[in-house]
Amino acid sequence: MRLNYVETGPADAPVVLLGSSLGADQGMWAPQVDVLSKRFRVIAFDHRGHGRSDVPEGPYSIEELGGDVVGLLDALDVEQASYVGISLGGAVGLWLAQNAPDRFHRFVAICPPSNLAANPQPWIDRAAQVRAEGTQAIADATLGRWFLPEFKDIDPILQMLLDCPAEGYAACCEALSTLDLLPGLTSITAPVLLITTDSDTSVPPETVVPLATQIPGAHLEVIENAAHLVTYSHPDVINPLLLAHLG
Repeated sequence: MRLNYVETGPADAPVVLLGSSLGADQGMWAPQVDVLSKRFRVIAFDHRGHGRSDVPEGPYSIEELGGDVVGLLDALDVEQASYVGISLGGAVGLWLAQNAPDRFHRFVAICPPSNLAANPQPWIDRAAQVRAEGTQAIADATLGRWFLPEFKDIDPILQMLLDCPAEGYAACCEALSTLDLLPGLTSITAPVLLITTDSDTSVPPETVVPLATQIPGAHLEVIENAAHLVTYSHPDVINPLLLAHLG
């Protein structure tokens, strides 16, 4: 599996991976890359089926998405890294924390879904809709969940969503429909920063806040007056949290 990635920062600096939201590519991290790359070797990647990564036929699984990240580390000859992920990328991060602990120093999981298998049908339905009609069919609803109405700089993110391959988006929806990360949370040993927002309707805060009591030593931040794609809408709040946690 070939994952597309963009690398910035000093080649000899500690490595930080950035995993994106469902429907977005590595370009969504633009508000973070300049800040992080002053201190880290930043590798922002596209999940399988997204951006310029390979688009195999679905369905995908969280095991495949996480395994792709480990494969990327291997391909880059990186022994250990830290990981920052949002939404789908956050779920991948929690899977990696449970299943590849020797490859990672620290994790930041932003608005991460953890147990969508408890109600899989919406994700199965969305996968079917996108395969039939493309991502434009869900664009308005998605942006309405990602941003509060007063945030207007949405055109770059909208274009990413419209450019996302329909099969890749749908197959990742199917991965989310089987997602249940709860049983392994207590086994996580790496330091974890959990971030949620008070107005996230995609991954409601009441599903994220309890994770902080299940992951040993996890730190929780709740961002006010923000929706799902908080890294893009509120970098002035998010970036200092990332720098403080990643060290």
